[in-house]
Amino acid sequence: MKLVLAVFLLVSLILSSYLLEATAQGPSLPDYTGLCTPKCNGRCSKAGYQDRCMKYCMICCQDCKCVPSGTYGNKHECPCYRDKKNNKGKPKCP
Repeated sequence: MKLVLAVFLLVSLILSSYLLEATAQGPSLPDYTGLCTPKCNGRCSKAGYQDRCMKYCMICCQDCKCVPSGTYGNKHECPCYRDKKNNKGKPKCP
């Protein structure tokens, strides 16, 4: 009887530590790279500094989950994208 109880407690301890570890990691966030890459490629297609444009567009897209259509303007389509500012108070998103 003591052996069964000891085995039960050991199994319970192992399962609870596994469940605690799984919940401590929290829910995984969706990866928007597949969505952002083609939209930012289109947005930055005519930019003079495409690498910089892509960098900031990807950051903004990951945060806002949207990118305005076209290569310039249309920021009213995505208010979060439009309202992001850099540390100098200028628009962050291309």
